[in-house]
Amino acid sequence: MPVEFLGIGGTNDGSETRTRSSGVFDKDYTLRLARAHEEFGWDRVLFAYGSSGPDPAQAAAYVAAKLDRLQILLAHRPNVSYPTFAAKTFATLDQLSDGKLTVHFITGGSDHEQQREGDYLTKDERYSRTREYIQIVKQAWTSEEPFDHEGEHYRFADFVLDVRPVQQPRPGVSFGGSSPAAYAAGGAEADIFCLWGEPLAQTAEQIESVKAAAKAAGRTDVPRIQVAFRPIIAPTEELAWEKAYRTVDAIKTRTTGGRRLTRRHSLTNPENTGSQRLLAVAAEGERFDRALWTPTATATGGAGNSTALVGTPETVAQALLDYYDLGVDILSARGYDMLGDTIDFGRHVIPIVREEVAKRDAAKATSAREVLAVDG
Repeated sequence: MPVEFLGIGGTNDGSETRTRSSGVFDKDYTLRLARAHEEFGWDRVLFAYGSSGPDPAQAAAYVAAKLDRLQILLAHRPNVSYPTFAAKTFATLDQLSDGKLTVHFITGGSDHEQQREGDYLTKDERYSRTREYIQIVKQAWTSEEPFDHEGEHYRFADFVLDVRPVQQPRPGVSFGGSSPAAYAAGGAEADIFCLWGEPLAQTAEQIESVKAAAKAAGRTDVPRIQVAFRPIIAPTEELAWEKAYRTVDAIKTRTTGGRRLTRRHSLTNPENTGSQRLLAVAAEGERFDRALWTPTATATGGAGNSTALVGTPETVAQALLDYYDLGVDILSARGYDMLGDTIDFGRHVIPIVREEVAKRDAAKATSAREVLAVDG
């Protein structure tokens, strides 16, 4: 199966290891980073969502208007707009990007962060709302006739979109999480299910949970699986590990005295299951499998994509292929020097992975032909 690479559509040069050198929305940097992804072999970039950050839909539209090939993953939280309005926004952006949009729906893992924008639902209520929201958006994208809706969270009558997505029957839907509620919602509705980088054994368990949820929802297909990492690469293993320890020291310096890296996330008591799982893995040890390293997750409180893959480009590529062999075909990566690491990863890691995947696919195709010839 083909492999895809997802990077980050950052709007400034700040990260867990460095404060930003400009405003929170630096147009020149946003475009420069996106262009680096396009030039160095990445498939798409994520425009993330935060209650106080730049509007990701507008940042994505800006990039889409400037670049030719790069695809867009737009993060969206259902609490911030009505689903009919969101469906229009997404369809317009799909037109503007010539059919390169996928939407990543975020239920929200922090009560405090949700409440910043007036959302006081419980976690279970949020998952229920997200599932209904996605269903409405899908119907709005695909329905050629006006339709009514009366559900638990939304009610409207006689809605139809005049602006249609370029992609048919509709753009892709991405979803993430590590709780039973997340598996149920994403297993039912998502085209792509996103996980954070855990050891291979735990990742395999989560993939099975997603598949089981899809089957329970009556699907005959299953979501594609995406897993996210923070690669730390260097020409030699020794240099890579020196870089890794410098990285975690820089994170600790920024969090001295319990200072948060973002307004959204506690360093010690995260509410969301995904972060809790990362911290639990980190409590078991620092190194797992071929190259997975957990101190970066510990230092950030398991904030989002925070486990590292450390080593030479060849080591990190082989580690990514281990996940590919589990059934992961979208590999998400983001460095701590976003621009420089985007270029290095694209130049040195992505070609190795693509070449090895092509070899695997060719071997499978040959094996399938041999089986057919014997059966024939």
